[in-house]
Amino acid sequence: MASFSPLDWFRAASATPTCRTALSSRPSLDEAVQDVVASLGRHSEADLALVFASTSYASDLPRLLPLLQQRLKAKHWLGCAGGGVIGTTEGGVASELEQTPALSVSLLKLPGAEIQTRALTTDALPDLDGSALSWQEWTGIDPGQCRSQIVLIDPTSSGINDLISGLDYAYPTAVRIGGIAGPHNAPHGSLLIDDAVTTGAVVCSIGGDWTMEAVVAQGCRPIGPVFAIEQVQRNVLLELSEGDRKASPVACLQRVLADLSEQERELVRHSLFLGIERRELKLGPDGTNTAEGAFLVRNLIGVDPSNGAVAVAERVRPGQNVQFQLREADASRQEALQLLRSAANQAAPAQFGLLMACLGRGNGLFGVPNGDVSLARQVMPELPVAGAFCNGEIGPVGGATHLHGYTACWGLLRHDPS
Repeated sequence: MASFSPLDWFRAASATPTCRTALSSRPSLDEAVQDVVASLGRHSEADLALVFASTSYASDLPRLLPLLQQRLKAKHWLGCAGGGVIGTTEGGVASELEQTPALSVSLLKLPGAEIQTRALTTDALPDLDGSALSWQEWTGIDPGQCRSQIVLIDPTSSGINDLISGLDYAYPTAVRIGGIAGPHNAPHGSLLIDDAVTTGAVVCSIGGDWTMEAVVAQGCRPIGPVFAIEQVQRNVLLELSEGDRKASPVACLQRVLADLSEQERELVRHSLFLGIERRELKLGPDGTNTAEGAFLVRNLIGVDPSNGAVAVAERVRPGQNVQFQLREADASRQEALQLLRSAANQAAPAQFGLLMACLGRGNGLFGVPNGDVSLARQVMPELPVAGAFCNGEIGPVGGATHLHGYTACWGLLRHDPS
């Protein structure tokens, strides 16, 4: 009989990925901490702890991580305050807790992972016209060990879009998921890292044998044809075209409205957006360039009745394609389900789901609790889920990372040694 060593068993056990989660909605922070600690119990050290707390606990945030670290062990701690909290109980029930005190803690043991966490000040960013190396040195994150990034930003930060663009520039192959934390009136930030509360931004880099797949559900469906931009001034659309036919954006919209139902026209009054096509050039296996396109949904922020111009919350340029979009619950459900089903059909199953959702989703959009979480559970019934409701969500569309609104940005964590 082969000899058995307890050390061999310990090595095998330590090489097994685990995800332990806890969720509490107790009214005081101390009670919530007691709840999650009791659920998680004493185990070996985790590689990463993700902590999401309701802004209801804002005044007590500086005590949160030290309280958790008295009983729970993890090499890296990261999280933020949110306008709502998403989490999974010890028994596996996933919930979205809105407008109520809530604390979600996830302890991830990821054998073979390379994890780096950094707190960044956003007052002075490196030059986007400079080298990628300057951004890498500024973050202190090794690009060779960075396949994915969780990016959380304090709501008081400046230069948010430049920060996101800079991280894309410095780490072009990494997937980024995150959001803007919830604001509050306490005299400190909304971000959690190590044992402290901070402002600016915090980044968790995940590499080695692990990566995150992004699923970005923007919650809109297209209405009408695709138009090409003929004339534009910065973010103000002056003229669009469809084939040989040119007209002002307002005239184009009127043509679109004429083909809608009465119910759809009523939705247009408060749920109309514009999709702006983004294309990513990729080199195919045969060496040819291929382009993958997607529409980035943006708010319409103004109309000039004198010339029919429309202002959109994004810089655009002549030649880009645009399409009007309508936001509604059914479209949001169908889009999210389709994207999640596609993501579930991968060889390596997702071990954990990070969800950063807009405050405008949840019960307000779907009319029932747990809208996004229940969709994910239809496709991946056992998936542990955690995250927060944000004031802006971060995720990739059309080959670049963007700051979104009204969006559900998923990061599906997979073991992928390849």
